[in-house]
Amino acid sequence: MNEIKLDKFKQEIAAIYDRRQVTYDTGEVGDWHHTIACRLVECTDIQSGQKVLDLATGTGMVAIEAASKIGSSGEVIGVDISSGLLAVARQKIDTAGLNNIILQLSDIEKLDFARNSFDRIFCCSALPLLTDIPADLRLWNSFLVPEGKLGLCVFAETAFVHWIILQKVARRYGINIVMNDVTGTPAKCRSLLEIAGYRDVKIITEQYGSYIPLQSADKSWDASLQHPHCSPLLNLSSPKLELAKAEYIIELEGLVTERGIWNDVTTYFVVAKK
Repeated sequence: MNEIKLDKFKQEIAAIYDRRQVTYDTGEVGDWHHTIACRLVECTDIQSGQKVLDLATGTGMVAIEAASKIGSSGEVIGVDISSGLLAVARQKIDTAGLNNIILQLSDIEKLDFARNSFDRIFCCSALPLLTDIPADLRLWNSFLVPEGKLGLCVFAETAFVHWIILQKVARRYGINIVMNDVTGTPAKCRSLLEIAGYRDVKIITEQYGSYIPLQSADKSWDASLQHPHCSPLLNLSSPKLELAKAEYIIELEGLVTERGIWNDVTTYFVVAKK
């Protein structure tokens, strides 16, 4: 695959996912990624013979599921900035014997497909990583055929306990970390899409949360600091960063119950028409 030019933020994002290519499908979350990918495709009433664009395709979970639904007469184009994840996707596609998927190393915010090219466009869980979501939604709308559908998998503002606590602690140090805020409620999802020119917005809310042990939540501090959204925390002095980590752990300890810490994963499957 050809190399692409990315700004510093996106280079960091690509590097994070390149490092995760071996464990992305089999990490601590188990088959959760695959579950929500299949559910997203299911929500859009995909049909045989359709042309599909899968944005931030990763290891191809949505792309492969969509390809199995549209058959040999259809086509899926999967796009991502992580060459590592795309390499895994290619292996999976070859193993499955699918010949109706094209993978493309590209920035999904700078695509130049022709207008009215796709029957379905998907973006599963990657929206918070984008730099101009309203503009992106308008761009993707132009790629859809009339009556075509956009399918998004996004998360509530209450989702992922480690992010909630991290944001809370960061604010004490004057740092604002934005994650699921843009799509944090059904009302926000609906408004975002309608302003971008979509109609008939439907939102399906499902809960994938579970209780997790303190140790699992505790070690998420170091992993979170690797995320570009959290880079402002690294500008703190070493003593302040250690203090912030101690506060983070104290906050988590306060959430421990007999069953562990509840990790909310309220998920919105958002489907809208052009």
